[in-house]
Amino acid sequence: MQKYLQKVLTNQFTRASIAQFGQQLKPPVRVAITGAAGQIGYSLIFRVASGEMLGPNQPVILHLIDLPFAMTALNGVVMEIQDCAFPLVQGIVATDNQQVGFKDVNYALLVGAKPRGPGMERGDLLKDNGKIFTETGKYINDHASRDIKVVVVGNPCNTNCLILANQIKDIPKENFTAMTRLDHNRAQHQLADKLGVHTSDIRKIAIFGNHSPTMVPYIDQMTAKNHKATVDQQWVTQTFIPTVQQRGAEIIKARKLSSAASAGNAAMNHITTWVNGTAEGDYTSMAIPSDGSYGVPKGLIFSFPVTVKNGKYSIVQGLPISPFYQGLLDKTIKELVDERNAVDHLLK
Repeated sequence: MQKYLQKVLTNQFTRASIAQFGQQLKPPVRVAITGAAGQIGYSLIFRVASGEMLGPNQPVILHLIDLPFAMTALNGVVMEIQDCAFPLVQGIVATDNQQVGFKDVNYALLVGAKPRGPGMERGDLLKDNGKIFTETGKYINDHASRDIKVVVVGNPCNTNCLILANQIKDIPKENFTAMTRLDHNRAQHQLADKLGVHTSDIRKIAIFGNHSPTMVPYIDQMTAKNHKATVDQQWVTQTFIPTVQQRGAEIIKARKLSSAASAGNAAMNHITTWVNGTAEGDYTSMAIPSDGSYGVPKGLIFSFPVTVKNGKYSIVQGLPISPFYQGLLDKTIKELVDERNAVDHLLK
Protein backbone atom coordinates (compact mmCIF):
# COMPACT_ATOMS: atom_id res chain seq x y z
CA MET A 1 0.00 0.00 0.00
CA GLN A 2 1.54 3.25 -1.10
CA LYS A 3 0.79 6.16 1.20
CA TYR A 4 1.28 8.79 -1.44
CA LEU A 5 -1.80 7.46 -3.22
CA GLN A 6 -3.95 8.11 -0.15
CA LYS A 7 -3.32 11.83 0.11
CA VAL A 8 -5.29 14.69 -1.32
CA LEU A 9 -3.78 15.85 -4.59
CA THR A 10 -4.52 19.48 -5.34
CA ASN A 11 -4.27 20.92 -8.82
CA GLN A 12 -2.79 24.41 -8.58
CA PHE A 13 -3.84 25.20 -12.16
CA THR A 14 -7.41 24.38 -11.15
CA ARG A 15 -7.34 26.72 -8.16
CA ALA A 16 -6.16 29.57 -10.35
CA SER A 17 -8.91 28.82 -12.88
CA ILE A 18 -11.59 28.65 -10.17
CA ALA A 19 -10.61 32.09 -8.90
CA GLN A 20 -11.61 33.50 -12.30
CA PHE A 21 -15.23 32.45 -11.73
CA GLY A 22 -15.59 34.53 -8.57
CA GLN A 23 -18.90 34.21 -6.72
CA GLN A 24 -20.62 32.25 -9.47
CA LEU A 25 -19.39 28.95 -8.08
CA LYS A 26 -21.18 26.88 -5.46
CA PRO A 27 -19.35 25.30 -2.50
CA PRO A 28 -17.51 22.15 -3.65
CA VAL A 29 -19.08 18.71 -3.29
CA ARG A 30 -17.30 15.40 -2.95
CA VAL A 31 -17.93 12.73 -5.58
CA ALA A 32 -16.75 9.16 -4.97
CA ILE A 33 -16.21 6.67 -7.78
CA THR A 34 -15.29 3.09 -6.96
CA GLY A 35 -13.53 0.89 -9.48
CA ALA A 36 -11.98 4.18 -10.57
CA ALA A 37 -9.07 2.60 -12.43
CA GLY A 38 -11.38 0.42 -14.52
CA GLN A 39 -12.97 0.97 -17.91
CA ILE A 40 -16.26 2.45 -16.73
CA GLY A 41 -14.51 4.62 -14.16
CA TYR A 42 -12.14 5.94 -16.80
CA SER A 43 -15.01 6.80 -19.14
CA LEU A 44 -16.84 8.56 -16.31
CA ILE A 45 -14.25 10.46 -14.30
CA PHE A 46 -13.32 13.05 -16.89
CA ARG A 47 -16.92 13.92 -17.66
CA VAL A 48 -17.66 14.41 -13.96
CA ALA A 49 -14.52 16.54 -13.66
CA SER A 50 -15.60 18.72 -16.60
CA GLY A 51 -18.90 19.60 -14.91
CA GLU A 52 -21.09 17.56 -17.21
CA MET A 53 -22.77 15.66 -14.35
CA LEU A 54 -23.41 18.39 -11.76
CA GLY A 55 -23.20 21.54 -13.85
CA PRO A 56 -20.71 24.25 -14.87
CA ASN A 57 -20.89 26.10 -11.54
CA GLN A 58 -20.40 23.11 -9.24
CA PRO A 59 -16.79 22.49 -8.14
CA VAL A 60 -15.96 18.92 -7.18
CA ILE A 61 -13.45 17.05 -5.08
CA LEU A 62 -13.00 13.64 -6.66
CA HIS A 63 -12.68 10.60 -4.40
CA LEU A 64 -11.27 7.80 -6.55
CA ILE A 65 -11.37 4.39 -4.89
CA ASP A 66 -10.00 1.07 -6.07
CA LEU A 67 -8.28 -2.07 -4.83
CA PRO A 68 -4.59 -2.13 -3.81
CA PHE A 69 -3.45 -3.87 -7.01
CA ALA A 70 -4.95 -1.01 -9.09
CA MET A 71 -3.21 1.86 -7.30
CA THR A 72 -0.43 2.29 -9.84
CA ALA A 73 -2.96 2.53 -12.67
CA LEU A 74 -5.11 4.87 -10.59
CA ASN A 75 -2.13 7.16 -10.05
CA GLY A 76 -1.86 7.37 -13.84
CA VAL A 77 -5.52 8.43 -14.00
CA VAL A 78 -4.82 11.10 -11.38
CA MET A 79 -1.95 12.46 -13.48
CA GLU A 80 -4.25 12.69 -16.49
CA ILE A 81 -6.88 14.57 -14.49
CA GLN A 82 -4.21 17.01 -13.34
CA ASP A 83 -3.00 17.42 -16.91
CA CYS A 84 -6.52 18.39 -18.02
CA ALA A 85 -6.44 21.37 -15.60
CA PHE A 86 -10.21 21.18 -15.11
CA PRO A 87 -11.49 24.48 -13.67
CA LEU A 88 -14.01 22.70 -11.44
CA VAL A 89 -11.71 20.12 -9.84
CA GLN A 90 -10.62 21.44 -6.45
CA GLY A 91 -8.92 18.29 -5.26
CA ILE A 92 -8.42 14.57 -5.76
CA VAL A 93 -8.37 11.78 -3.21
CA ALA A 94 -6.95 8.56 -4.67
CA THR A 95 -7.08 5.64 -2.28
CA ASP A 96 -7.64 1.97 -1.58
CA ASN A 97 -8.89 2.86 1.91
CA GLN A 98 -12.69 3.11 2.00
CA GLN A 99 -12.70 5.09 5.23
CA VAL A 100 -10.65 7.78 3.49
CA GLY A 101 -12.50 7.32 0.21
CA PHE A 102 -16.02 7.91 1.57
CA LYS A 103 -15.17 10.63 4.09
CA ASP A 104 -17.81 13.40 3.78
CA VAL A 105 -18.80 12.24 0.28
CA ASN A 106 -21.99 13.77 -1.18
CA TYR A 107 -22.38 11.56 -4.27
CA ALA A 108 -21.17 8.00 -4.79
CA LEU A 109 -21.10 6.07 -8.04
CA LEU A 110 -20.32 2.49 -7.06
CA VAL A 111 -18.87 1.01 -10.22
CA GLY A 112 -16.52 -1.53 -8.68
CA ALA A 113 -17.81 -5.10 -8.27
CA LYS A 114 -16.51 -8.61 -8.76
CA PRO A 115 -17.19 -9.71 -12.35
CA ARG A 116 -18.75 -13.03 -13.18
CA GLY A 117 -16.05 -15.51 -14.12
CA PRO A 118 -16.25 -18.55 -16.43
CA GLY A 119 -18.46 -21.24 -14.93
CA MET A 120 -19.49 -19.06 -11.99
CA GLU A 121 -23.07 -19.47 -10.87
CA ARG A 122 -25.11 -16.30 -10.33
CA GLY A 123 -25.64 -17.32 -6.71
CA ASP A 124 -21.88 -17.43 -6.14
CA LEU A 125 -21.50 -14.03 -7.76
CA LEU A 126 -24.20 -12.62 -5.48
CA LYS A 127 -22.46 -13.97 -2.39
CA ASP A 128 -19.01 -12.71 -3.39
CA ASN A 129 -20.32 -9.24 -4.18
CA GLY A 130 -22.42 -9.38 -1.04
CA LYS A 131 -19.25 -9.33 1.05
CA ILE A 132 -17.94 -6.33 -0.89
CA PHE A 133 -21.12 -4.28 -0.58
CA THR A 134 -21.63 -5.19 3.07
CA GLU A 135 -18.26 -3.65 3.85
CA THR A 136 -18.83 -0.64 1.63
CA GLY A 137 -22.20 0.02 3.24
CA LYS A 138 -20.63 0.16 6.67
CA TYR A 139 -18.01 2.67 5.54
CA ILE A 140 -20.63 4.86 3.86
CA ASN A 141 -22.84 4.78 6.94
CA ASP A 142 -19.97 5.72 9.24
CA HIS A 143 -18.10 8.28 7.15
CA ALA A 144 -20.14 9.76 4.27
CA SER A 145 -22.26 12.90 4.33
CA ARG A 146 -25.74 12.31 5.75
CA ASP A 147 -27.30 13.56 2.50
CA ILE A 148 -25.24 11.31 0.22
CA LYS A 149 -26.87 10.11 -3.00
CA VAL A 150 -25.68 6.68 -4.15
CA VAL A 151 -26.08 4.82 -7.42
CA VAL A 152 -24.86 1.22 -7.64
CA VAL A 153 -23.54 0.38 -11.10
CA GLY A 154 -21.58 -2.81 -10.40
CA ASN A 155 -23.60 -5.92 -11.17
CA PRO A 156 -25.81 -7.53 -10.07
CA CYS A 157 -26.64 -3.95 -9.19
CA ASN A 158 -30.18 -4.31 -7.80
CA THR A 159 -29.23 -6.87 -5.19
CA ASN A 160 -25.83 -5.31 -4.54
CA CYS A 161 -27.75 -2.14 -3.67
CA LEU A 162 -30.12 -4.12 -1.44
CA ILE A 163 -27.16 -5.51 0.51
CA LEU A 164 -25.51 -2.09 0.70
CA ALA A 165 -28.65 -0.34 1.94
CA ASN A 166 -29.15 -3.01 4.59
CA GLN A 167 -25.96 -1.79 6.29
CA ILE A 168 -27.23 1.78 6.51
CA LYS A 169 -28.53 2.90 9.88
CA ASP A 170 -28.06 6.69 9.84
CA ILE A 171 -28.88 7.74 6.26
CA PRO A 172 -32.32 7.54 4.56
CA LYS A 173 -32.70 4.29 2.61
CA GLU A 174 -34.22 6.18 -0.32
CA ASN A 175 -30.76 7.68 -0.92
CA PHE A 176 -29.57 4.29 -2.21
CA THR A 177 -30.41 3.39 -5.79
CA ALA A 178 -29.24 1.12 -8.60
CA MET A 179 -28.78 1.95 -12.25
CA THR A 180 -31.26 0.99 -14.94
CA ARG A 181 -30.75 4.22 -16.85
CA LEU A 182 -28.54 2.35 -19.30
CA ASP A 183 -31.46 0.08 -20.17
CA HIS A 184 -33.74 3.13 -20.39
CA ASN A 185 -31.31 4.85 -22.78
CA ARG A 186 -31.01 1.71 -24.88
CA ALA A 187 -34.80 1.46 -25.17
CA GLN A 188 -35.06 5.14 -26.05
CA HIS A 189 -32.63 4.75 -28.94
CA GLN A 190 -34.33 1.62 -30.34
CA LEU A 191 -37.71 3.37 -30.31
CA ALA A 192 -36.40 6.58 -31.84
CA ASP A 193 -34.73 4.59 -34.60
CA LYS A 194 -37.91 2.64 -35.28
CA LEU A 195 -40.08 5.78 -35.41
CA GLY A 196 -37.58 7.91 -37.32
CA VAL A 197 -37.31 10.61 -34.65
CA HIS A 198 -34.58 11.89 -32.34
CA THR A 199 -34.02 10.15 -29.01
CA SER A 200 -35.03 13.35 -27.19
CA ASP A 201 -38.46 13.10 -28.86
CA ILE A 202 -39.22 9.80 -27.10
CA ARG A 203 -40.95 10.27 -23.73
CA LYS A 204 -42.94 8.27 -21.18
CA ILE A 205 -41.08 5.00 -21.45
CA ALA A 206 -39.65 3.08 -18.51
CA ILE A 207 -37.78 0.04 -17.32
CA PHE A 208 -39.41 -2.10 -14.66
CA GLY A 209 -37.59 -4.69 -12.59
CA ASN A 210 -34.08 -6.08 -12.53
CA HIS A 211 -31.04 -4.95 -14.48
CA SER A 212 -30.83 -8.34 -16.14
CA PRO A 213 -32.35 -10.12 -19.14
CA THR A 214 -35.67 -10.19 -17.25
CA MET A 215 -35.99 -6.39 -17.29
CA VAL A 216 -39.28 -5.06 -18.61
CA PRO A 217 -39.10 -2.18 -21.13
CA TYR A 218 -42.53 -0.54 -20.80
CA ILE A 219 -43.81 1.60 -23.68
CA ASP A 220 -47.62 1.56 -23.46
CA GLN A 221 -47.74 5.30 -22.64
CA MET A 222 -44.96 6.33 -25.04
CA THR A 223 -45.10 9.65 -26.86
CA ALA A 224 -42.98 10.88 -29.76
CA LYS A 225 -42.81 14.62 -30.39
CA ASN A 226 -45.49 15.06 -27.70
CA HIS A 227 -48.00 12.80 -29.48
CA LYS A 228 -49.09 9.30 -28.51
CA ALA A 229 -46.97 6.83 -30.42
CA THR A 230 -47.43 3.14 -31.09
CA VAL A 231 -45.33 0.48 -32.75
CA ASP A 232 -46.18 -2.95 -34.11
CA GLN A 233 -46.69 -5.42 -31.25
CA GLN A 234 -44.87 -8.16 -33.11
CA TRP A 235 -41.80 -5.90 -33.37
CA VAL A 236 -42.11 -5.12 -29.65
CA THR A 237 -42.17 -8.76 -28.57
CA GLN A 238 -39.81 -10.26 -31.13
CA THR A 239 -37.27 -7.47 -31.68
CA PHE A 240 -37.49 -4.50 -29.31
CA ILE A 241 -37.71 -6.21 -25.91
CA PRO A 242 -35.11 -8.92 -26.69
CA THR A 243 -32.74 -6.28 -28.11
CA VAL A 244 -32.92 -4.15 -24.97
CA GLN A 245 -32.68 -7.17 -22.67
CA GLN A 246 -29.68 -8.66 -24.49
CA ARG A 247 -27.86 -5.48 -25.54
CA GLY A 248 -25.11 -5.89 -22.95
CA ALA A 249 -24.34 -9.41 -24.13
CA GLU A 250 -24.27 -8.24 -27.76
CA ILE A 251 -21.74 -5.54 -26.90
CA ILE A 252 -19.54 -8.07 -25.12
CA LYS A 253 -19.74 -10.31 -28.17
CA ALA A 254 -18.72 -7.44 -30.46
CA ARG A 255 -16.07 -5.72 -28.28
CA LYS A 256 -14.91 -8.70 -26.23
CA LEU A 257 -15.42 -6.27 -23.34
CA SER A 258 -18.48 -5.12 -21.42
CA SER A 259 -20.20 -1.78 -21.93
CA ALA A 260 -18.03 1.00 -20.55
CA ALA A 261 -18.69 4.37 -22.18
CA SER A 262 -22.46 3.84 -22.32
CA ALA A 263 -22.54 2.56 -18.73
CA GLY A 264 -20.53 5.53 -17.48
CA ASN A 265 -22.78 7.88 -19.43
CA ALA A 266 -25.90 6.31 -17.90
CA ALA A 267 -24.50 6.55 -14.36
CA MET A 268 -23.88 10.22 -14.94
CA ASN A 269 -27.38 10.67 -16.43
CA HIS A 270 -28.84 8.98 -13.33
CA ILE A 271 -27.22 11.47 -10.95
CA THR A 272 -27.88 14.49 -13.18
CA THR A 273 -31.60 13.71 -13.33
CA TRP A 274 -31.70 13.00 -9.58
CA VAL A 275 -30.23 16.44 -8.94
CA ASN A 276 -31.96 18.49 -11.64
CA GLY A 277 -35.27 16.66 -11.97
CA THR A 278 -37.26 15.13 -14.82
CA ALA A 279 -38.77 17.20 -17.61
CA GLU A 280 -42.41 18.20 -17.27
CA GLY A 281 -44.61 15.45 -18.67
CA ASP A 282 -41.88 12.82 -18.69
CA TYR A 283 -40.36 10.23 -16.39
CA THR A 284 -37.19 8.21 -16.12
CA SER A 285 -36.15 4.82 -14.72
CA MET A 286 -34.41 4.26 -11.39
CA ALA A 287 -34.01 1.10 -9.34
CA ILE A 288 -35.16 2.12 -5.87
CA PRO A 289 -36.52 0.53 -2.69
CA SER A 290 -40.02 -0.75 -3.48
CA ASP A 291 -42.92 0.66 -1.48
CA GLY A 292 -45.26 -2.07 -2.75
CA SER A 293 -46.31 -0.27 -5.94
CA TYR A 294 -47.36 -2.48 -8.87
CA GLY A 295 -47.42 -5.51 -6.57
CA VAL A 296 -43.65 -5.49 -6.04
CA PRO A 297 -42.66 -6.79 -2.58
CA LYS A 298 -41.64 -3.97 -0.27
CA GLY A 299 -37.93 -3.46 0.14
CA LEU A 300 -36.76 -5.01 -3.12
CA ILE A 301 -34.51 -2.73 -5.14
CA PHE A 302 -36.70 -2.59 -8.23
CA SER A 303 -36.67 -0.33 -11.27
CA PHE A 304 -39.74 1.86 -11.57
CA PRO A 305 -40.79 4.81 -13.70
CA VAL A 306 -40.16 7.87 -11.54
CA THR A 307 -40.49 11.61 -11.66
CA VAL A 308 -37.88 13.68 -9.84
CA LYS A 309 -38.26 17.13 -8.31
CA ASN A 310 -36.03 18.98 -5.85
CA GLY A 311 -33.76 15.98 -5.47
CA LYS A 312 -36.60 13.61 -4.53
CA TYR A 313 -38.01 10.86 -6.71
CA SER A 314 -41.60 9.60 -6.78
CA ILE A 315 -42.91 6.43 -8.41
CA VAL A 316 -45.32 7.10 -11.27
CA GLN A 317 -48.58 5.53 -10.16
CA GLY A 318 -51.51 4.12 -12.10
CA LEU A 319 -49.85 3.09 -15.34
CA PRO A 320 -52.02 0.45 -17.05
CA ILE A 321 -50.41 -3.00 -16.93
CA SER A 322 -51.67 -5.35 -19.63
CA PRO A 323 -51.67 -9.13 -19.15
CA PHE A 324 -48.61 -9.24 -21.43
CA TYR A 325 -46.67 -6.84 -19.24
CA GLN A 326 -47.93 -8.45 -16.04
CA GLY A 327 -46.40 -11.74 -17.15
CA LEU A 328 -43.05 -10.04 -17.69
CA LEU A 329 -43.31 -8.25 -14.35
CA ASP A 330 -44.00 -11.49 -12.53
CA LYS A 331 -40.85 -13.00 -14.01
CA THR A 332 -38.54 -10.15 -13.02
CA ILE A 333 -40.11 -9.94 -9.53
CA LYS A 334 -39.45 -13.65 -9.03
CA GLU A 335 -35.84 -13.27 -10.11
CA LEU A 336 -35.23 -10.46 -7.63
CA VAL A 337 -36.95 -12.36 -4.82
CA ASP A 338 -34.72 -15.35 -5.62
CA GLU A 339 -31.65 -13.10 -5.53
CA ARG A 340 -32.74 -11.67 -2.19
CA ASN A 341 -33.22 -15.17 -0.82
CA ALA A 342 -29.72 -16.14 -1.99
CA VAL A 343 -28.17 -13.38 0.15
CA ASP A 344 -30.66 -13.55 2.99
CA HIS A 345 -27.86 -14.28 5.48
CA LEU A 346 -26.39 -10.85 4.69
CA LEU A 347 -29.67 -9.05 5.33
CA LYS A 348 -30.15 -10.04 8.97
